[in-house]
Amino acid sequence: MTPPLKIATWVWGTKYNADYVRRWRDGINRNLRQPHDLLIFSPDDDTRYLTEIKGCFCRLKMFSPEWQEKIGLETGERLVCTDLDVVFTGPLDPLFDRPEEFVILGGANALNPCDFNGSLMMLRGGSNHQIWSEFSVEKAKKQPFFEFADDQQWLFNNLPSAATWRVGKSSGIYSFQKRGWPGNDILPEGARCVVFPGWRDPSRFLKLEWIRENWS
Repeated sequence: MTPPLKIATWVWGTKYNADYVRRWRDGINRNLRQPHDLLIFSPDDDTRYLTEIKGCFCRLKMFSPEWQEKIGLETGERLVCTDLDVVFTGPLDPLFDRPEEFVILGGANALNPCDFNGSLMMLRGGSNHQIWSEFSVEKAKKQPFFEFADDQQWLFNNLPSAATWRVGKSSGIYSFQKRGWPGNDILPEGARCVVFPGWRDPSRFLKLEWIRENWS
């Protein structure tokens, strides 16, 4: 029997409140048909220091075999991670029915030349443990990065050939007002979800009907 798909988000600091968690949960439940478990993670004692700097590095702990064992992620089992402010707008099952060990959103950044965007990714238990075991902030800062070192750049530098969902029509994933966005405020036809990198946040755009309908 196939275990339920694990879908997670990470919460730390004060930027997001319980209302974001509710909207995230309800958006997934409306658009995902396969059995799934929703998980909320926070940094532990070993990674809390990483929240004091830019970069979302604490999410890299998901590649730790000890952490995976702790949450019950079996070898080969899928774990999807999304940002808490993603707006889910259409059927999600086709996005996650993929065989690769790791998949991440690709081509969503505008100024940042890094091809990976950490708003949406999926890993399989038992794979790519080196992403965590070989990580340190010092190493990340010695590798190429744009404005500051972050988890998506670390992933790109260490898994450059990883599979991606390409932002736009092919995946139905769009990055709001960034690369692949059609140039207006209308939800693109066939959109499955919309990510909001950087300062953009769905709460700032509630004047748009599609956000009010889907982020509720």
